[in-house]
Amino acid sequence: MAVAHTSKIEFKIGLDENKVPEKINWKAEDGGVQGEETKAVLLSVWDPKKKDTLRIDLWTKDMPVDEMKQFFHQTLTSMSQTFERATNDEKMAATMRDFCDYFAEKLELKK
Repeated sequence: MAVAHTSKIEFKIGLDENKVPEKINWKAEDGGVQGEETKAVLLSVWDPKKKDTLRIDLWTKDMPVDEMKQFFHQTLTSMSQTFERATNDEKMAATMRDFCDYFAEKLELKK
């Protein structure tokens, strides 16, 4: 199948003198995002040759801990949804959602 369209997602990371992220902006023109600021990025890429996951985990030094906890909870929740869509494994997806509920309860994210 020939590629009919390409799309680009860009991240621009502003670093301090110790190469710690101070500012993160991202752009995804097809999604209508033009240089929006964010405080954290978790990116996973599958390497089919090595059959291994490569990761980029970045957050700015002013990312509040309470927001980081919420960010992780929302990421885990969306991963359970993606896992179910990608694998059709409803039982494991339900187990993942149970963990997400436990995670939120332990961090007191759900009032």
